Amino acid sequence: MSILERETTSAERAPYKNEPLTDFTLPKNKLAMEAALSKVASQLGQTLNPVVGGKKLESGKFLNSYNPARPDELIARFHSATTDQAEQAVQVASETFKTWRNVPFEERAEYLFKAADLMRQRKHEFSAWMVFEIGKNWNEADADTAEAIDFLEYYAREMLRLGGPQPVVQVEGEKNHLVYVPLGVGVVIPPWNFPLAITTGMTSAAIVTGNTVILKPSSVTPVIAYRLYELFEEVGLPAGVFNFLPGSGGAIGDLLVDHPRTRFISFTGSKEVGLRIFDRASKAAPGQIWLKRTVLEMGGKDSVVVDETADLEAAASAIVTSAFGFQGQKCSAGSRAILVDPIYDEVLEKVVKKVDKLELGPTDEKNYNLGPVSDEKAYKKIREYIEIGKGEGKLVAGEKNTVPETGYFIPPTVFSEVDPQARIAQEEIFGPVLAVIRARDFDHALEIANGTEYGLTGALFSQDQARLERAETEFHAGNLYFNRKCTGALVGVQPFGGFNMSGTDSKAGGQDYLLLFLQGKSIARKS
Repeated sequence: MSILERETTSAERAPYKNEPLTDFTLPKNKLAMEAALSKVASQLGQTLNPVVGGKKLESGKFLNSYNPARPDELIARFHSATTDQAEQAVQVASETFKTWRNVPFEERAEYLFKAADLMRQRKHEFSAWMVFEIGKNWNEADADTAEAIDFLEYYAREMLRLGGPQPVVQVEGEKNHLVYVPLGVGVVIPPWNFPLAITTGMTSAAIVTGNTVILKPSSVTPVIAYRLYELFEEVGLPAGVFNFLPGSGGAIGDLLVDHPRTRFISFTGSKEVGLRIFDRASKAAPGQIWLKRTVLEMGGKDSVVVDETADLEAAASAIVTSAFGFQGQKCSAGSRAILVDPIYDEVLEKVVKKVDKLELGPTDEKNYNLGPVSDEKAYKKIREYIEIGKGEGKLVAGEKNTVPETGYFIPPTVFSEVDPQARIAQEEIFGPVLAVIRARDFDHALEIANGTEYGLTGALFSQDQARLERAETEFHAGNLYFNRKCTGALVGVQPFGGFNMSGTDSKAGGQDYLLLFLQGKSIARKS
């Protein structure tokens, strides 16, 4: 049976809605997750390969992935791709593009629908891989998997909307229409912090729009990316459309970004790497006949602002969740709490009490509030920022939480009385560190919130309608939330992307996103 001969046709498909999250307090869900963890544990330590044109490659040089909760536990090892293999991937993807671009858009969408079906069936298994490889707790891993399913479902439907001729104004004596056509070979470079959701979103958007992809996964989380590759292979995606190339960014990343036959680069990660890609992609290589498109999502220094009219208990809970969900390793993390003077002490006290109750530990053993940070490099960097913070503010939380003796565990750390221009208030730490800043009043709080080079997410807790309306125009963030946490954007509901040094504001999970992987072709026929 072809992929288009499934029971549910595109015309019959239900309207898009977000994948529900799992309630792990229910015994049946807890047992299902424990079974998935056991299954994944039995598969640790495999040797895996780059895949180009459907063929597994070897290099003899290995890239290892370890469990950050137990750094000596090997998750898997990969043959690390060579520059010759990267060149091969470009050639294969370029050749495959000649046929894939002509596959009907409805059929391309069906591959995504089928992948979403299979991922949904194996939801806990995908989540379990993230528990082991990157230390997410069950809730964070489940949300990551749900978001990946959402991207597949949403982008498939978006392709059905954009795939046919688009309406234009007609003039007498001519027939005019506009069609969207794919760009070509794309390089997808995802982050490690949302290793399934963002990787799935970036990759599936490029594929469903008719492009071919070379996925260079994060060296921290290559296994989860490989499981995504396997999923698309299982649904029958033609060889060469999706090529999987684990390896060093320095060794193969530059070659892929610079290559005259790559047409676009889709990247999510740090500001420094994003700017480097932006610069390199702007230069035309010999033989290159296009300007490369870059889709760049970078960092954030996001804030939760609380004024004196707010529900202070709700605000304190949102501050803790925004700052310490997944150990603060989110570009959307609320790493700054900006509190107006009249309620500063009360909210700070509530925050500290909540933080002191958070539990840390290996998330494959128990659904702890916090797991480990990503790796030794991140651990050392975050610890350095905590030492800096001791000289820039008052340490009020982080010493009462029990920390495991092994693994890259850092307690949720809170500094009060932080100057808005302090390093821990300006630089992206990407870890469980919260700077609490005192503002004179709402105007000052808004000034502080906007006073960084970033502009990704932000939240305001207030019951003052005039202030909420002001914030809609004056709070400069790509994703702004009122009276809720500043993390957890939903696909199709809150298109995600930021301003300034937070990137190109690509609005992933929104109606504009697929257009970044397409170009418009206007066609006129004189009658």
